[in-house]
Amino acid sequence: MIYREIKPSVKLEPYIHSFWVLKGEDPDKQWERNFPDGCAGLVMNLGDTCLTDNGLVSMEFGKTYAVGAMTSFKDSYINSNTHLVGVCLKPASFSAFYNYLPQHELTDNTIEFDRPLSFNIDKVLANPCGYLNEFFIGRVKSRGNQLQSVIQDMHHAKGQLSIQELSQRNHITVRQLERHFKKEVGISPKEYSNIVRFQHALSLIKGADDKRSLLDIAFECGYYDHSHLANEVKRNTGLSPSQL
Repeated sequence: MIYREIKPSVKLEPYIHSFWVLKGEDPDKQWERNFPDGCAGLVMNLGDTCLTDNGLVSMEFGKTYAVGAMTSFKDSYINSNTHLVGVCLKPASFSAFYNYLPQHELTDNTIEFDRPLSFNIDKVLANPCGYLNEFFIGRVKSRGNQLQSVIQDMHHAKGQLSIQELSQRNHITVRQLERHFKKEVGISPKEYSNIVRFQHALSLIKGADDKRSLLDIAFECGYYDHSHLANEVKRNTGLSPSQL
């Protein structure tokens, strides 16, 4: 499998993490697992029909799909004829480009876009990055992301600030914060904060040497003990820490 990420235009950096391309190779015939990161995205299928959402959804050739934020792992089947082009949006950025469903209606789902909202397949095939930059620059709405400072605080604290602390720092009530997250991100602020903490722990587990214990990583990331961390890893990945 060949996978690469491309940075978007500078104008799009506040809204988009990356564009990406995935192509299967001859030996490929496997389920590929993605872990939750709190981000929504878009995918166009340029190859054979691709099974995703743990086999529940078939992405067809030439169609564009909206992918909501994930609350657990998701498997997609990759073979030699798989060819996907996608966009990883930053949290709460979907509505900067689309007047569509509130994000909580997309959570854990992959939904086919109507043709007026879809990418142009000929232009994607000819010059994917150039076309996607042009496409999104043409759609972006000039408005601020009201959750940006909250999300920045979450990442700076690696998911270890309480929702009450976040609401106080950003002069917003907990109820307002929950309502905005549900609409713009698709999950609650607590769920998003837990994903940030899990992703930090995941990076430490993958980069740990033999001297670093799971208990040390658990305490650094704000988990009660190694069992608490192991349960969170299992819930988000379907794997034990030793399988990562």
